[in-house]
Amino acid sequence: MTTSDGTKDAITKGMQMTLLAGFLGWMMDGYEQALFPALAGPALKSMAPAGVVMDDFVGWWMGIITSAFLVGAALGGAAFGWLGDRIGRVKAMSFSILFYSIFSGVCYFATDPTHLAAARFMAALGMGGEWALGVALVMEAWPERHRSKMAGAIGMAANLGMVLVGCMAFAYPADDKSWRIHFLIGASPAILTLLIRLFVPESEKWERASAKEASSGAPVKSRLVEIFSGGLKMSTIGGILMVSVVFVGTWGAVQWVMLWINKLATDANTPGFTRAKALAMIIVSVGACVSTFIAPLLLAKLRRRLGYQLLCIFALAATCWIYRTDADWSGRGILDAFPGAPYFPLLMAAKVFALGMTATAFFGFFPLYLPELFPTRVRATGQGVCYNAGRLVAVPFVLLSGWLVKELGGFQQAAAAITLVYAVGLLVAFLGKETSGQALQD
Repeated sequence: MTTSDGTKDAITKGMQMTLLAGFLGWMMDGYEQALFPALAGPALKSMAPAGVVMDDFVGWWMGIITSAFLVGAALGGAAFGWLGDRIGRVKAMSFSILFYSIFSGVCYFATDPTHLAAARFMAALGMGGEWALGVALVMEAWPERHRSKMAGAIGMAANLGMVLVGCMAFAYPADDKSWRIHFLIGASPAILTLLIRLFVPESEKWERASAKEASSGAPVKSRLVEIFSGGLKMSTIGGILMVSVVFVGTWGAVQWVMLWINKLATDANTPGFTRAKALAMIIVSVGACVSTFIAPLLLAKLRRRLGYQLLCIFALAATCWIYRTDADWSGRGILDAFPGAPYFPLLMAAKVFALGMTATAFFGFFPLYLPELFPTRVRATGQGVCYNAGRLVAVPFVLLSGWLVKELGGFQQAAAAITLVYAVGLLVAFLGKETSGQALQD
């Protein structure tokens, strides 16, 4: 196969292995991220002291542990991104996956919410690094003409991992004892490190950039200093702000949807109510799989700022629909045709699917956009800082949302307030660098 200019565009085995390793790494990264929101209820309830108001206890610790995760991911993104620019994408990605696998398994031994917070913080260090390293490796390995498809694969992979968590929680609902086994299964991605080290080739772009830097004889500027200076400064700041809006919306509001659905189903005492949260995770994650794959394909030819603004408009509309309208847990169910199946209202399912489609489409857009902001020598560092600093910015809003659950009277009201951040995203887009139509910098 040849391109329009006559050059060969062969897909090599190395490229295929790079994509496979990246896809599996992102899929298990998504699996790890979704584990705690799926298990938070039974895990925290099993640790609650006598006499507490359970919703307040779970909401408070949900905010604390999620904040610990976000801080860990932010630090890990910077640390492992820097390591990837220093020693190579493949070695650093192997270390990051091994790191988050081990500490996900450590959650099995937690006997107190503080133990969960510490283990999630450590696991997040690896998860934050894996995203930036995998994106850099795949985007540098594949030809320019395939970058939008690769961005779609990256976004879809993580959400596919979340679908797996939902399916597992549906088939084997977690209780105050079995939740530990689910975390132990989370240690399985460690196997990926062997696959990556044996079969995945290093990025040729990184090898050339590293050799050029070593042979130049010029003093090597700190990569963290470089992305915040000169012509890269505004690119980095704009990227951080654009990602921050999304993470505030996602972790400050969208993450509550499973706990909210669980409460609605439990209060209504409908058939199979214990599986409602798992069904909600499956529905929202399937919607996310669809949108994260098609978003970069549809937006690839548009101006990047405009594409981001369109995603903000869609996310704002969908979150208003689900969080600012009546939470009616009645009517026709999506599984009514199957005798004995759990009940889940059709209208609520449509709202949850729309939420998954819109609020997560950004995670297909960012793998397309963030690599365009930085040259190869600092790409993993720059992406890691932008993506994971956004998580850090989201921390106070996560804590705020936990407080709002109590002050405003529930998950729905708190989420409705936080998701107004997507309106802010319409303005933040103007601070981002316009990179549409540009090839990756060498």
